Amino acid sequence: MLARNPILPGFNPDPSICRVGDDYYIATSTFEWYPGVLIHHSRDLVNWTLVSRPLARADQLDMRGNPDSGGVWAPCLSHADGQFWLIYTDMKRHDGNYKDAHNYLVTCPTIDGEWTPRTYMNSSGFDPSLFHDDDGRKWFVNMVWDHRGKMEERDPPRGLFNGILLQEYDHAAGQLVGPITRIFDGSPHGLTEAPHLFKREGIYYLVTAEGGTGYEHAVTHARSKSLLGPYELHPDWHPLTARKSPEAFVQRVGHGQSVETADGRTFHTFLMGRPLREIQRCPMGRETGLREMEWRDDGWMVVKGDRADLHRIFADDADAPEVQQSAEVRDYAFDDTTLSIDFQWPRSPAHERLFSASALERGLRLFGRESIGSWFEQSLVARRQTAWHYSAEVSLDFAPEGYQQLAGMATYYNRFKFHYLALTLNDHGERVLTIQSCCGDYPEGDVVFPVGEGIVVPQGRIRLGVDTRGTVQQFRWATVSAAGEVGPWQAIGPELDASVLSDEGGRGEHASFTGNFVGMAANDITGRAKHADFFDFHYANQPDG
Repeated sequence: MLARNPILPGFNPDPSICRVGDDYYIATSTFEWYPGVLIHHSRDLVNWTLVSRPLARADQLDMRGNPDSGGVWAPCLSHADGQFWLIYTDMKRHDGNYKDAHNYLVTCPTIDGEWTPRTYMNSSGFDPSLFHDDDGRKWFVNMVWDHRGKMEERDPPRGLFNGILLQEYDHAAGQLVGPITRIFDGSPHGLTEAPHLFKREGIYYLVTAEGGTGYEHAVTHARSKSLLGPYELHPDWHPLTARKSPEAFVQRVGHGQSVETADGRTFHTFLMGRPLREIQRCPMGRETGLREMEWRDDGWMVVKGDRADLHRIFADDADAPEVQQSAEVRDYAFDDTTLSIDFQWPRSPAHERLFSASALERGLRLFGRESIGSWFEQSLVARRQTAWHYSAEVSLDFAPEGYQQLAGMATYYNRFKFHYLALTLNDHGERVLTIQSCCGDYPEGDVVFPVGEGIVVPQGRIRLGVDTRGTVQQFRWATVSAAGEVGPWQAIGPELDASVLSDEGGRGEHASFTGNFVGMAANDITGRAKHADFFDFHYANQPDG
């Protein structure tokens, strides 16, 4: 059976994989988007279904006030002792010399059950994992952050990324115990993070990510006969990387974990990016890829097949065609009392203050809260963009009472990179459709208004739409009759830059590293929580060409 990368399209970075019997699970980072962590399930390593978002309560995760690209970094999913274990970072600050990175553990007997309240582990660095050794002991592993890394006079000189630490975890006591051991300094490529340990034939293998999360990213392997090291580097250093293949369709390969199938085959996950052909920007952010590996006689893991061909995957040694656009088409009727698992919102565990899936018999009600740039309480419910070319539509019923109340459709990467088609009121008391755009990180992150004060639209329900074709985005709108019939579509505003809604937009690939969403927003700067009702959200990826 053939699979094409990415196996998890759209913003799905830092894939941690584990197998339980015939079932495979991948956990990915969600950063500031709530609920925290996405877990997909597969039986064949090809077809994946989103089955769990485990961090869904305030006693597990509260990201109000977290910066863009903060929040949940690099989860590690494992299974031992009859239950699942999930380790994750809640990153409270990531700009500058300091990282306030708090690491936690939650557990659950089933993948889609109620996970425990979080157990605090440490804060010395990020990208932690938990290793279950053969003797039943458990070991917590994380990179260590050194805020002094830019001091020129240090001897010897070291960077901000200062190696990999190991400490035993006592689950009965609920805490780390014993000495902290530095087990790995990394390769000369540097920026060593994302450690995962596994054991094979009595040898400990350490998998890390290096080179930053951009186009120099790489997966690094090392091994040791002792858990505490020393660890010797893989002869090739990086068994998975695209850093020396600028022509490859898949870029930014790094940060993954291996898994062994029941019949003894080995596969390796990795994050990856699909830059637009016209420009080196990835609107889907970092996605999840998978590649089959093999073991050499010298006991090192290498890519199976043509190592230079990372834009393909081999499930049975047969060539898979070049990556194609996903054919995803989804209609969301909002006719359930719970929100579809595809949708997320920023930061807040108090979702009842942001939206209600049960207030309407068929529809989603958003309560206007803070601005679309808020780090605290923002009513923005959105789903991932999963292809370069897509269209989305939604109907809106909203009666604003002033210009400080807005609701509409947003294409949103973060608070400095978004386009927002919003219904509001002008100074003459007329309902108008406006566009707000923000096309770069601070200090250039001012909002601009591509259609000025807006265009007047009639009372009643309207339908909003957006079409994105690679680097170009165009909003549109239409009236909706009392019988629900949609009138002729009308374009609104100029063509907008869709490529800026990407990791590389604004300050560049290491300033922010999530992915683009499209969805519904409501804002009430007056504090009166004016509601807006949304109906029949449609998302469809379009053919490449």
